[in-house]
Amino acid sequence: MTPGDPPASGLPAPDVPPFGEVPLLRGLTDLISGTTNEGGLVGLQLLVELAAAATDAIGASFVEYGPDSGRVLAACGSAQFMLGRPIDPQSPAISDAVAASTPGRVTLVQLTPVLRMLRTSAVVGEVVVGSIQVYLGGGEGDPVPSAAEAWLTLFATCAAQLYVSENGLPAGESGDPVLDPVSLAIVVVTPDGTVRAWNGHAERLTAMAAGEVVGRTFPFPLPRSGQSTVHRLANGTLVRIRATRLAGTRSRVLYLRPEPETDPRDPSRDESRDLFLAVASHELRTPVTVIRGYADTLVEHWDALTEPDRREAVTVLGQRARELARLVDRLLSAASDAAGAVNGAAPVPFDVIDALREVERDLAPEIRAAVALDLPSALPKALGDRAGILTVVTELVTNACKYSPARVSVDVTAGADTQTVWFRVSDRGVGIPPEHVERAFERFWQLESGDQRSFGGVGLGLYLVRRIVERQNGWVSLRPRDGGGTVAEVRLPRADASPGEV
Repeated sequence: MTPGDPPASGLPAPDVPPFGEVPLLRGLTDLISGTTNEGGLVGLQLLVELAAAATDAIGASFVEYGPDSGRVLAACGSAQFMLGRPIDPQSPAISDAVAASTPGRVTLVQLTPVLRMLRTSAVVGEVVVGSIQVYLGGGEGDPVPSAAEAWLTLFATCAAQLYVSENGLPAGESGDPVLDPVSLAIVVVTPDGTVRAWNGHAERLTAMAAGEVVGRTFPFPLPRSGQSTVHRLANGTLVRIRATRLAGTRSRVLYLRPEPETDPRDPSRDESRDLFLAVASHELRTPVTVIRGYADTLVEHWDALTEPDRREAVTVLGQRARELARLVDRLLSAASDAAGAVNGAAPVPFDVIDALREVERDLAPEIRAAVALDLPSALPKALGDRAGILTVVTELVTNACKYSPARVSVDVTAGADTQTVWFRVSDRGVGIPPEHVERAFERFWQLESGDQRSFGGVGLGLYLVRRIVERQNGWVSLRPRDGGGTVAEVRLPRADASPGEV
């Protein structure tokens, strides 16, 4: 199956929201007017729910494409399990689909004998920012609902407008205006390399006016379609040039964007280093201070302390030492991951239920008391790195406990479908606003900022969780929990799934 495909039809799936005709039109009006769109991800989620309802689909999803990466940002119905799944825009199936994209072009793909996918792209100018898919039951040759293609084209246009508004999108680039697809420097060249179009952002980036280059040979190294190259301009700016085919032609679209310098004197590197040191020193100070205080107390007042006091001090020392060790591991892992030094173990089959129970046994007593396991008796084996998953579960459970009220349990559940084995960590904490769920996976990101934060932490837990899980060909997502709180869901490939199914 191709990336982004849902499970085979016939499996139990979450219901698609039951929109009637009037609520559907009202929802569409809200989406277009922006009255319900507090952030781009909120609008995309409403969009896929409306698309599924309008086309009578069993599910729908939206995939965002960046120059180098893609991800499922919104999903509902039978496609909900794909939320958070990374998509490689350079894979043949995706790159060919993107290359063939034109506004209003809808493609029908027969995924299985009883399941079809209808998809179209969201296009801003000549840039494909994403695609919307709806999943329909039916075999090859069965008619598609007459209005489905028109509805899908409308929703793709709405998605494109969300990107034009620059309200929290693109999510994959953290909203950085330099990397926003809408503000990319774009050049179109003919098959022989002659410049056909040179937009205003290309003029500003290269300091070359369109009149100087249009009709002439592209002045920089010209990569092949699907490839990229890095070039230093005459003004000293380092740029990455990526090429893709222009839909319906043999011409190429070139995307130019500034490439971060690798010089150790680069100010951005100094800024990242300073941030890392500031956060690390702040978070290390608390456990180190507590350990030193209790150790000094035991050394200097041993004889004056009662036996219960000594035991309590040793217990606190052990807890804080474990906390310190875990914090140091996270900091080192983040530093190594940022440097590209972490590869992870080769995936092997392992029992997710055993792994979850092992983590529970090793948790600190106060955290273990808050965790409620609700696991089936058996599950198919997952394919992954058991040691890495132990770290993932520990991070998710600890994070959930930190943000949850006292004496409220954190629920851990697990299950499987035809392609994946999954587990969920659900809390009743403060929750993450839907428009911020992708930002929560960034390094050092915190829901609260400043010195008056209600919760401690370095902002590395979810960052490491996503890196560890995706190295095992899995994915992780966050979503609001009904009644308040957050659900973190991790999915790994089933060990018995055939290659290409997941």
